[in-house]
Amino acid sequence: MRNPDDIRQSLAETVRLVRGGRATSRRDLATGLGISPTTAGQYADELIRLGCLRETGLEQGAAGRPKRRLETVAGAGWFAGIEFNAERLRAVAVDFSGQRREGLKVPLPEGCGAAALIDLAVEAIGALGDGMSAPLLGIGFGCPGIVDPVEGRGVTYAFLPGWEDVPVAALLRARLAVPVTLENNLRAIALAERWFGGAQDLSDFIVLGPRSGFGIAGVQDGRLVRGARHAAGEIGYWPWLPEAGEARLHDRLSSPAVWRRLAGKSPRARLPADLHEALSDFAGSTGPDREAVVADWARVIAMLHWLLDPSVFFLHGPLTALGEPFCREINEAAAALAKAAAPSSHVPVLCLSVLDDEAGALGAATLAMEHWQPAPSQ
Repeated sequence: MRNPDDIRQSLAETVRLVRGGRATSRRDLATGLGISPTTAGQYADELIRLGCLRETGLEQGAAGRPKRRLETVAGAGWFAGIEFNAERLRAVAVDFSGQRREGLKVPLPEGCGAAALIDLAVEAIGALGDGMSAPLLGIGFGCPGIVDPVEGRGVTYAFLPGWEDVPVAALLRARLAVPVTLENNLRAIALAERWFGGAQDLSDFIVLGPRSGFGIAGVQDGRLVRGARHAAGEIGYWPWLPEAGEARLHDRLSSPAVWRRLAGKSPRARLPADLHEALSDFAGSTGPDREAVVADWARVIAMLHWLLDPSVFFLHGPLTALGEPFCREINEAAAALAKAAAPSSHVPVLCLSVLDDEAGALGAATLAMEHWQPAPSQ
C-alpha cells in the first residue's frame, strides 16, 4: 500500500497537470504521471469527489473514441499572494483554476518594520477574502532580499528596518491557519512570467528587478535558480566601476539611482512619490547622462548573457517607464559587447515585461497554488 503522503503528492500533481492544460483526460493523466490508466482514473475520481476536478462533455481526438474532458473547479478554493518592497505591499487572490480574481495595493507607512508589515499582510489577505466565497487554501509570500524558503524565513533585506531573520511563514500560519510558502520576490515574478507573462514557452530566462535595490531571478531548464544558500541573483552587491569609488550595483542601476542620474540629482536626493511616473518624463531623453546609464546597463546585460546564456531578459519595476527605446538602446550596446567577446554567439535580448507592478504578488499566489496538496483529513 502506498504512503498517504505519496498519494497526496500524486493528487496534487494530477491537479497541476489538469490546471496547466497538459492533461485533459484520464488517458492524458496516465501518460503525464507515468502510471496505469486504472490508477490515473482513481486519482481523477478522488479529486472529483473532493470537488477539485470535474468532467465535462466529450472531446474528440484525431483518432479513437471521444474522451471526457477534465478541468479544475475554480470555486474549490483560492490562494493569496503577498509581495512587498520598500514602498508598498501588493496582494492578489487567484482561484483554484489559476485565474486572478482580486488585487490591492497598500503603501508602507514611514518607518514600517517587520511586525507592522506582517500585520498589513494579514489585513490585506482578510480584505481579499471578503470578495471570495471559497476557502483560503494557501498563501504565497514574495520577500525581497535573501530568503530561506525551506525554513520560511526572510533572512535579510537592507531596505526595511529590522528585516533580519523574520519567521514569515510561522507568523502567518499562526494567524491564518493555512500553509504558507515563502520565496524571493523576483523568483516569484519569474513564476508569474511563466504562468501569465512572456515566458510561457521558455525554459531559460532572466527577470531583472531594479527597484529599491537591484536583483535578478533566473530560470534554467525550467527550474528556478536559488543557489546553495538561497542567495542567487543578489547582483546588487556587485562592486561597480572603479571611478564610482565604493559604489555597488544597487547604487548605480537601481530605479532610484537611475532617476537621480537622469534628473541630475545627488545620490541622497529625495525621491518623487511615484517613481514610475517620474521616470516616464525621461522616456525620450537624450544626452550624456542617458548614454552613461545605457552603457552601464549594457555591461550588466552582457555579463549576465555570457554567464547564464538566457533566451530573454525581462525588465520589471519602475524603469519600464523608460519604454521600448530604453531596451532597444541597451540591446544595441550589449550586442556590441557580446559580439566583441564572441563574434559567433547570439546577442542578448532585453524586453519589457507585459506584467505590471502586481507581478510579484501574482507569482506568489501561483507559488502557493503549485504547492497545494489535499489536506490529510480529506
